[in-house]
Amino acid sequence: MTNSINEIEEAEVILVSGSNTTEAHPQVARRMFDAMDKGAKLIVIDPRRTRLAEFATVHLNLRPGTDIPLLNGLMKVILEENFIDTLFIEMRTENFIELRDMLYALDLDEIASITGVEVDKIRKAARLYGRAKRSVICYCLGITQHVTGTANVQAIANLSMMTGNVEKEFTGVDPLRGQNNVQGACDMGALPNVFPSYQAVNNQDYREKFERVWKTDLPGEPGLDLLSMTHSGAKGPIRAMFIMGENPMMSDPMLDKVEETLTGLDFLVVSDLFLTETAALAHVVFPAASFAEKTGTFTNTERRVQMVRQAIDPISGCRTDADIIAGLAARLGYPMSYESPAEIMEEIALLAPIYGGIRHDRLQGSWGLQWPCWDTNHPGTPFLHKYYFTRGRGHFIPGSHVEPSENPCKDFPFYLNTGRIYHHYHTGTMTRKSATLSRESCEALLQIHPDDAAKLLVRNGDMLCVASRRGAIEVRAEISSQVAPGSVYTSFHFNEAPINRLTVDANDPLSRCPEFKVCAVRIEKKCPDTAAAFRGTKS
Repeated sequence: MTNSINEIEEAEVILVSGSNTTEAHPQVARRMFDAMDKGAKLIVIDPRRTRLAEFATVHLNLRPGTDIPLLNGLMKVILEENFIDTLFIEMRTENFIELRDMLYALDLDEIASITGVEVDKIRKAARLYGRAKRSVICYCLGITQHVTGTANVQAIANLSMMTGNVEKEFTGVDPLRGQNNVQGACDMGALPNVFPSYQAVNNQDYREKFERVWKTDLPGEPGLDLLSMTHSGAKGPIRAMFIMGENPMMSDPMLDKVEETLTGLDFLVVSDLFLTETAALAHVVFPAASFAEKTGTFTNTERRVQMVRQAIDPISGCRTDADIIAGLAARLGYPMSYESPAEIMEEIALLAPIYGGIRHDRLQGSWGLQWPCWDTNHPGTPFLHKYYFTRGRGHFIPGSHVEPSENPCKDFPFYLNTGRIYHHYHTGTMTRKSATLSRESCEALLQIHPDDAAKLLVRNGDMLCVASRRGAIEVRAEISSQVAPGSVYTSFHFNEAPINRLTVDANDPLSRCPEFKVCAVRIEKKCPDTAAAFRGTKS
């Protein structure tokens, strides 16, 4: 996030795109509702009429996969009606002329045809966002999990910069991280192309710095990304894998391919709290300690580094993540000898500039520090880009519409969208162990519009066969007007209905993020004959 969560409460306009915030990030949604209580206007961009969309001043219910033309349409109106921040553009950005010329050439009626959103609604949303002095954009996986995910984010950045809604309080671009330490994992180099603090592995100066401290040679080329590892097949380039706290047998697309890859490895090790679907395939499972059994830090979605303090000893046989990694490294010939988690934090501060001033003693008894925090006298940074962008000037990057990798057709006439629900978390590894949460939501439900249900003679609670070009699952129907006609929606929390057996492995060419949010499916009522036929459906 460029800004802080609490700043949302003082925004005049909140634009939420690709985020079911009330269910996936309820504490952030609370700030949005507080802002609306103070008079803020809400714009929601989402194919579904979520609970949050019901409170919106404008709900832009776009066709799945058409985010770029819709955002371009908003920018075209803002440009033509002169809501741009000319001074900010001149002083802090570059390449605006190219964006401007592209926007002038667009036709709003054509954009409405592509997106399915009426021109009047596009104009209303653009005027709300453009006229406000303090507008903030919050987005989530509904923006990034597309073949155009990177370009979608760039379009959001264009919109924010052209209106000057960055570099100051109560504005900004706020990606809402899907898990509690996703930000921290990325900060620590859990990406194939960077060391901690986003220092590129192919930069010799950065690499030599880490080599001096770690006293070992490091590769100069990026490693493989997630899909290249889990979709490489039984004879792929990786012959052994160590998976920590991740469950790709539920969370990755095209699960048949993931299963083929993992079962084809010479050696698979999994470290987790529970025996997940992935751990069940492992040759060795390390029982990991929970948050309550260890001391360390998490870095949340607003870049805030916070302490976690050990409350109980690890349950018999369990070890902390750091102990597991250090023990494994020692047996592989690279001893790691840290006396405490605080010492590890000292090394992080030494090597990762944005963490340079963060130490355990500064975090004790506080709400944490937001990076960048350059030294021990630095107070942390509530919002970014106050005086400059990391690259110098903000760079406008025009984007054009690219169709999803798979649209509905005669044989597969429905859009399938997937996401989270309120009572469960990710692959259900922890939340489905809770009797209370399972009582509230015990199985996957497929939302289907009443008109579509009527055509298919489907009633609420019917068991359905849902098939794509890659396979089929069985899931119970929930007739709902939250989804548009021609679209269906379900969650990926339930292994009894592994929805990612249906999703595509098409991905963004830069981020390599899979296109979870769009694929084409067909639906039939469950019966013995069609169930067998669906199970045999392959690409």
